Amino acid sequence: MHPHVAERSIVTLTALVKSAQEHNTSSARELADLQLSSPISRDLALRLIRCGDDDLPALLAAARAAKENFKPGVITYSRKVFLPLTNLCRDYCGYCIFRRDPGDSGAHTMTPEEVLAVARAGEKLGCTEALFSLGDKPELLFPEMRETLRYLGYRSTLHYLEAMCELVLRETSLLPHPNPGLLSAEWIARLAAVSPSMGLMLETTSNALLASGAAHDNAPDKVPTKRLRTIEDAGKQQVPFTTGLLIGIGETPEDRVDTLLAIRDLHERYGHIQEVIVQNFRAKPGIPMAHAPEPGHGEMLRAVAVARLLMPNVNIQAPPNLNAPYYEELLDAGINDWGGVSPVTPDYINPEKPWPHLEQLRLRTESKGLQLRQRLPVYPEFVPALASRPGLLAQKLHMAGDHEGLAVGSRAA
Repeated sequence: MHPHVAERSIVTLTALVKSAQEHNTSSARELADLQLSSPISRDLALRLIRCGDDDLPALLAAARAAKENFKPGVITYSRKVFLPLTNLCRDYCGYCIFRRDPGDSGAHTMTPEEVLAVARAGEKLGCTEALFSLGDKPELLFPEMRETLRYLGYRSTLHYLEAMCELVLRETSLLPHPNPGLLSAEWIARLAAVSPSMGLMLETTSNALLASGAAHDNAPDKVPTKRLRTIEDAGKQQVPFTTGLLIGIGETPEDRVDTLLAIRDLHERYGHIQEVIVQNFRAKPGIPMAHAPEPGHGEMLRAVAVARLLMPNVNIQAPPNLNAPYYEELLDAGINDWGGVSPVTPDYINPEKPWPHLEQLRLRTESKGLQLRQRLPVYPEFVPALASRPGLLAQKLHMAGDHEGLAVGSRAA
């Protein structure tokens, strides 16, 4: 336990009461009366996500106190390699610089040899996660992808992904975490056999973003009901699942709350949401939304804090590289995880935003009175159920994890 952890928790709770006394607003008074393990209502969430600067200290203090009540004293992260299995994609999202059409500069599908080389490089540097990111079913749109898959010996991108997850699992100490887009119940089961967790960003529940010229125009796999169905199917199979929202892509503050509530509803029914990511849009040259405004720092703090208060007992994450240079302030908004950070590969989704050096991440975390610990791609509370099953995946989990379900040697961060 970090020597300042207990003191920090007391300071947080004191700050909450003090803020309520100094700012005698209805929101501050409601926050001071919160039960830290009880989720707030939609009505209060809507008011808090739009709260003024006077109410912000009370909101942040309440979120930090709820986090400390949930997982005191510790912030986790996953040391990973980023494997962009293919950047061909049939969706044309207005904010994405990752996707390519065949023939575009940088269009690429990794070979098995490339996958293994990157995974082994990560293994040498203490990584435990192999994050597979890829376009959604590109072979349905591009004959070139169908030809590539034939050459590799696979019927579909998902068949290839399954094989590469199994290859990494068999040949290295890394654990795969695939983000393949929409999945059927059958494919969730198949991928769950070769990976302890998987993910799909819900992004938003707003159908308005499907309109012509909006962020999800010409993106058939971004229909909210389809994405919710995949997340629910994973819940029915008890697959530890990462999801989240993307803010700043044209949604309203109400949309942000409703997206979080949709995730909360699924977790209350199935208990499988291992992590909720609050990710902020960053503008880049060469994308349709290159000149769209980015969400401000205050917007991000409010969204993260409201996520924590809506789901006080769920892991909440925000990416440090997308919130530099002041990413440590997200700790005051109630996150308990930094997500995946790679000492080997760039963030291919946001290549202009490098990961923080792990030593710098540790120092920034400790400056807030918290200890940085390395986790596996699957969160500790989900490890026992997976490790109790027979097979290679359970064996690899036992080898990679310690008695707390974190990464072996995680106390050294």
